Amino acid sequence: MSKFIARRPALLLTSAFAALSCAASAWAEEAKPTTELSEIIVTAERRSENLQKVPLSVAAVGGEQLRAFQTGGDDILSLSGRVPGLYAETTTGRIFPRFYIRGLGNIDFYLGASQPVSIIQDDVVLEHVVLKSNPVFDVQQVEVLRGPQGSLFGRNTTAGIIKFDTIKPSADFNGRAQASYGSYNTFTLDAGVGGPIKGEELTFRLSALYQHRDDWVDNTYNGPSADGTITPKNDAMGGFDERDVRGQLLWKPTDRLSILGSAHAREYSGTSTLFHRAGLAQGSNSVSGVSRSQVAYDEGGDNPQAYKTYGGSVKAAYEFGPMTLTSITAYETTSGYSRGDTDGGAAANFGGVGFGESMGKVRNLGQYTQELRLASAGDSRLKWQVGGLYFDSRDTTDFYQRAYFTGTNPNNWVRLRNVNTSWALFGQVSYEVLPNLTITAGARTTEDSKETRLLKTADSAAGVVTYTGRKFVSLSDTQPSWDLSALYQVNPDLSVYARIARGFRGPTIQGRSAVFNSDFTTANSETILSYEAGVKSRLFDNRLRLNATVFTYTVDDIQLNGNDSNGNGVLFNADKAQAYGLEADAEWRPIPNLVLTGGLSLLHSEIQDKRVYAQVCALSGVVVCTVQNPTIKIGSNVYAQIDGNPLPNAPEYNLDFTARYTFPLRNNGEVFVATDWNVQGYTNFVLYKTKEFYADGNFEGGLKIGYTPADRQYELALFARNITNEKNLKGVIENYMAAVLNEPRIIGVSLSAKLP
Repeated sequence: MSKFIARRPALLLTSAFAALSCAASAWAEEAKPTTELSEIIVTAERRSENLQKVPLSVAAVGGEQLRAFQTGGDDILSLSGRVPGLYAETTTGRIFPRFYIRGLGNIDFYLGASQPVSIIQDDVVLEHVVLKSNPVFDVQQVEVLRGPQGSLFGRNTTAGIIKFDTIKPSADFNGRAQASYGSYNTFTLDAGVGGPIKGEELTFRLSALYQHRDDWVDNTYNGPSADGTITPKNDAMGGFDERDVRGQLLWKPTDRLSILGSAHAREYSGTSTLFHRAGLAQGSNSVSGVSRSQVAYDEGGDNPQAYKTYGGSVKAAYEFGPMTLTSITAYETTSGYSRGDTDGGAAANFGGVGFGESMGKVRNLGQYTQELRLASAGDSRLKWQVGGLYFDSRDTTDFYQRAYFTGTNPNNWVRLRNVNTSWALFGQVSYEVLPNLTITAGARTTEDSKETRLLKTADSAAGVVTYTGRKFVSLSDTQPSWDLSALYQVNPDLSVYARIARGFRGPTIQGRSAVFNSDFTTANSETILSYEAGVKSRLFDNRLRLNATVFTYTVDDIQLNGNDSNGNGVLFNADKAQAYGLEADAEWRPIPNLVLTGGLSLLHSEIQDKRVYAQVCALSGVVVCTVQNPTIKIGSNVYAQIDGNPLPNAPEYNLDFTARYTFPLRNNGEVFVATDWNVQGYTNFVLYKTKEFYADGNFEGGLKIGYTPADRQYELALFARNITNEKNLKGVIENYMAAVLNEPRIIGVSLSAKLP
């Protein structure tokens, strides 16, 4: 039935195309639109500023542009490759995105993993990996701040920040909605409405997101299942349901005081990442023979995952004339699970070798943050801000292994209690020392403490405790962060800047190893020293905006993650990693009706430590991939030297391009054609080099054809995401030679509307 449903969009597309064709027949002979670019305002320094006057590398993505990327049901990962220097991926489905900026990230799939990229939503830092998957909807703008951002935002971050700002309540009644329907019965509704309750004193905004896709992947395995998974089964997995709501209330009892309250809820259920066992043949990284619509799983219960998340914040600001005091209090909580057939196939199809199944379950998580900030008001030559942050995150998390699900060992699981607390004091000052020269300096001191306690060990079926490792680990560190930048305005259309910054990431604990009766692994703090210089320009009478940055950085004691003989993540520090590269963003209106944007990132990264080795791909003691680094053997395990290798998931280059051409109509309406493309260079997925575990030349494109009437109150469009249906390798499970693939082509129709 769902195979038929997946073809139903063709009927809608035919009808919509006919409507667009009728509209196109009324094209006007002349058009007089403006070719000037509009100003982009960002809050990268916690105050509203023109993007061209901010002394750091920032990219901004408008809400409409982000929603265009997500019409096919995509989530937060749709930003990957759309911003120079930003990459994102997952091997744990929609609830565990992993982000990388300038090559820095974390490939660890542990639910307590620390990531060097911070997510900030409406001024609130989201630290836990599940919270980082919170859907983005009714968004005003996304900003990507590249490089260390230790002075002003959230906790320390060595790589950068992705900042989402939603549409806020206003005294003017307004609303917007976008609905789309496409292949596999994929449906998305992203909407928001708001306005006055009591004039300008009390206003509201209510926002919602609903996404759905039918299960569309068949499980073709036809044999016995040790855990009771029903096989074979058509349309067994691949779908999802995402339901989210957010309410905001803004109260302005006086001209000086404003209080913004926000609350949100999420209910998600879907399918965890599908691994395709033996999708990679030894000596090759081609996935041309792998079917996205079929798997052969003997276990895993159809790879289900589900999470519920709730949260809220109160932001209060009081103006004391020359300064403003701001308080941001927030709380986030989540619970849920993700289960999967982690070998990506049926062991019976591989000589009975290699069974894999696991589940991670966050029983409860609570994150509390409190920030106070005092900042100068106005637009004087001297601007300053000082403040403090307290962060407290506590969770109880279980990890289950295969014997638990097969019933052979009901004790084959562990329970961990993780606590992460942090406090920081920070400040920044910016001074216009000359009419065209501004110097900015920021500093922060941070204490970051983590502890993990093993509440339940993975015992034998008879209840015998076999674990001999540590049951409690506590780590803490206090470090300074700082940055210094200078921006010189050569003329109103050209500025140059330079920036140096130091950041640090606190120590990390990997506790999941206990489920295999292995001791915890840890990593000490890492620090980064980053240099960048750039140019920000408006050219050709403000028809071209071109910003470019060159950078280099060194990360000392970099935290890395490899695998042990069980395929479990192992934390360790390497001596250092060094990188250099370039980022460029451009927006160009060369002629009336045509808008072009482009982005380019170039990166060379290198791990530097001749003493560090990583365990390579092996199954039952046999190396299954083609390792291209020097190796050593310790016991029955083989390890590869990683010195000189690039950082994992750090594309050597990334190119993105969009174009939109508008055909004006005699009735002042418009027909438009828009397209977007992304090309990704060589990307190594693991710490060691192989002939299999990398991607090179991945690309995807999108197309949109639509109509808007004269009043611009709605837009009707046809769209296609991954229009060429490219099959791209996005990740691997090493010991099973398993491939992780990108999303299939989605074709559909979308309707956007706004009020008034």
